[in-house]
Amino acid sequence: MEQPEHKLENQTRVWPERFKRFFLNNKFVLFLLILLLVGLNIMVLTKVSFVFHPLAVLIKTIILPIILSGILYYLLNPLVDVMERWKIKRGWGILILYLAIGGVLTVVVLAVIPVLRHQIMGLIDNFPTYSETVRDQFEELTGSQLFSQVQETVNMNWQDWWGTVSEKATEILNSTWTKLGGFLGAFTETVLSIVTVPFILFYLLKDGKKLPEKILSFLPIKSRTGAMHVLHDINHQISSFIRGQIIVSMCIGVLLYIGYMIIGLDYALILAIIASFTSVVPYLGPAIAITPALIVALVTSPIMLLKMIVVWTAVQLIEGKFISPQIMGKTLKIHPITIIFVILTSGNLFGVVGILLAVPGYAVLKVVVSHIFNLFKDKSGLYDPNNNKLL
Repeated sequence: MEQPEHKLENQTRVWPERFKRFFLNNKFVLFLLILLLVGLNIMVLTKVSFVFHPLAVLIKTIILPIILSGILYYLLNPLVDVMERWKIKRGWGILILYLAIGGVLTVVVLAVIPVLRHQIMGLIDNFPTYSETVRDQFEELTGSQLFSQVQETVNMNWQDWWGTVSEKATEILNSTWTKLGGFLGAFTETVLSIVTVPFILFYLLKDGKKLPEKILSFLPIKSRTGAMHVLHDINHQISSFIRGQIIVSMCIGVLLYIGYMIIGLDYALILAIIASFTSVVPYLGPAIAITPALIVALVTSPIMLLKMIVVWTAVQLIEGKFISPQIMGKTLKIHPITIIFVILTSGNLFGVVGILLAVPGYAVLKVVVSHIFNLFKDKSGLYDPNNNKLL
């Protein structure tokens, strides 16, 4: 007959085995435990967020010059590499490139800025006239019989609607004046950040190729191969997007300027520059850029409005069918609907900076998540079709 001591000893051995078999060896339960630990860590960190305030200030201070330097690095690094292949030392190549950029900027300031200033001042001077013309045309439209029928159909009171618009405009104007001090402070910080960009960019161009090795040196040896693939894919995604999007935007600006000059649209240069800058944002940028051109064409004449729409449509077709496929290709592999949702969400979270960084940020996040998921698939065996073992 088995002694009670042996029974107790057997029970103490059985329960750990059962716990190990049903919990520790259960991959789904283990995954939930890991999520629980991550959630607990996040909750604890939110309770001591004041500890990270200096780090947040540091990141906020350096993020803008780093982003600007990174964009310029991806644009200028191929030129420095070409000069290096021509047996020009990298430091001298960067210096030559800086001198060339300085010369181009001097020519632009001396040749283009006066024309641009003349068009901007003319647009500002004529803005009251444009506003008056738009208002007269709108009042003429609202006084028509068709508009009255539409108003009765939708049960809309024009006077109340106009009063609401005026009230909102007054609120926006008042808030603008109250935020002027904050704007000046932000403008000062931006100017200081831009001043530091050439110095950061110099060291990026000079030693940027050594940066991946420095990052990998902090990782375990077994993880360096996979991390190198991640860094390579991230670099490819960012460089392809930045170079491609800027080249596409410049092409759009040049084509629109040529089209506007052909049809004789006023302020062609400033309108083309606005379109070129806003086209940096995929899909939503062109929709924003067409607004000022529509206003100028509308107050000029209905024929000019029709001509402007024809020019804009032709440029968008050329960009969509020929320029973007050749320059951008399919490097990002992101659906257009996904890009629009990402831009809108990032804009609501982080403002203008979020809109500009939405697509490259999403591309980087997609690369990291894809590699982590592939690693999880390889290690877990949950996606192996030959593994039919139940959890």
